[in-house]
Amino acid sequence: MNALEIMTPTLPKLELSGNGHKSEPIPITTPKQVIELCKAQNLKIVDVKFIDLPGMWQHFSMSAGELSEDLFSDGIGFDGSSIRGFQSIHESDMLLVADATTAVIDPACAIPTLSLVCNVVDPLTRQPYSRDARYIAQKAEKYLKQTGIATTSFFGPEAEFFIFDNVRFDQNQHYGYYYIDSDEGIWNSGRENNGKPNLGNRMRNKEGYFPVAPADTLQDLRSEIILRLIEAGVAVEVHHHEVATAGQCEIDLRFQSLTKMADNLMMYKYVVKNVARAHNKTATFMPKPLYGDNGSGMHCHQSLWNNEMPLFFEAKGYAGLSQTALWYIGGLLKHAPALLGLVAPTTNSYRRLVPGYEAPVNLVYSQRNRSAAVRIPMYSTNPKTKRIEFRPPDATTNPYLAFAAMLMAGLDGIQNKIDPGQPMDMDLYESEEGKHVKQVPGSLELTLKALEDDHEFLLKGDVFTKDVIETWIEMKRKKDIDPVRLRPHPYEFFLYYDV
Repeated sequence: MNALEIMTPTLPKLELSGNGHKSEPIPITTPKQVIELCKAQNLKIVDVKFIDLPGMWQHFSMSAGELSEDLFSDGIGFDGSSIRGFQSIHESDMLLVADATTAVIDPACAIPTLSLVCNVVDPLTRQPYSRDARYIAQKAEKYLKQTGIATTSFFGPEAEFFIFDNVRFDQNQHYGYYYIDSDEGIWNSGRENNGKPNLGNRMRNKEGYFPVAPADTLQDLRSEIILRLIEAGVAVEVHHHEVATAGQCEIDLRFQSLTKMADNLMMYKYVVKNVARAHNKTATFMPKPLYGDNGSGMHCHQSLWNNEMPLFFEAKGYAGLSQTALWYIGGLLKHAPALLGLVAPTTNSYRRLVPGYEAPVNLVYSQRNRSAAVRIPMYSTNPKTKRIEFRPPDATTNPYLAFAAMLMAGLDGIQNKIDPGQPMDMDLYESEEGKHVKQVPGSLELTLKALEDDHEFLLKGDVFTKDVIETWIEMKRKKDIDPVRLRPHPYEFFLYYDV
């Protein structure tokens, strides 16, 4: 075994039986069932996960012998001052309370491990923590029911990502660079391969949707990802190579209710990254890692239901949409500039959302036009499949905040009967009408200003709080905008060094 093999993380051997565990998990609803699962499957470790405000999972682990029902009621302490967007140093003690319904056998651990997603609780008041994004998502679902408009909001995100073979980047006072490589990259067509044959069959820019192998080298890796997701209780519809060269991929999750889908999306990103790493590759959900080819978005399909009744369908409506759905679209379009501060929340997001290309920057809706911010899929006439698709988001977002914010914008549209205007089914780049269409803001700085000016719709039902909005905006300005703005860009040397 060489040094590389020693350093490379390994996942348990993938079998349809799940390493001796059941391939289709039995639904868990109580702490007692979680403890029984742990004992029955001879799990050794319990891993507790929670989300920070920017949207990354944090975790720590304990011996399975320490697992008790207290974890689901009293919780376990941690230092909130060390978590991004959480507490100050003088009020750092916080609690994690595990949610029994999230219990699964961790799909990325070689040692048999129980995975639990937790909510954050204030140890003094014993109240849910206002900056816990998962709590915000839960409040959004509760508020939906209180409005009487619907009982359930369903979300189905399409989170795209790249799988690269190598990535190097660094930034210092006197230099800055990034270097990405993928054997699939079209730029490797002329590469000398250390005496080995260069086998070609690479996807040209914008031609990655959907060539088969040998051009698509990631078929088995994506299949392994979806099998691990299924074993972790995450329903998957399809997987495929995406448009860009150099390993762009997409795996579509089956729609689920708001908070549960945010849980599933976090597990999805976790599994994608860990399976890639186990194969000596690296996965990124960064929206625009490559110049000159498509970026990675997270188109969000969404619909409202009243118990078993889908509310977005009307056979005679435009694209089969009900008036409720049109008002929902009106809310999304009206609040889109502010929403983008939450759903496309990085400076890199706006390298993807650029007018004149295929990006969904136009604040209109259409039944098939993919440059529209809202698209209505037309694949089926079944009322249960009728949904709208909001296309500007990307997977750098915190999904609990993103789904909650989109729901709140849509509900505001319904409550105020916001007219989305006329649909735009023509080519917006070539038509005269397209020249007058309003577009999304062109930078994170502008979207944060929009969020600062337009967030009252998020405060309804105490779903978001002013503290959360203010903390988010301050964090993004200090940690995202300023660090990028203050550094020279490498391409500026090409443009200006000789002036």
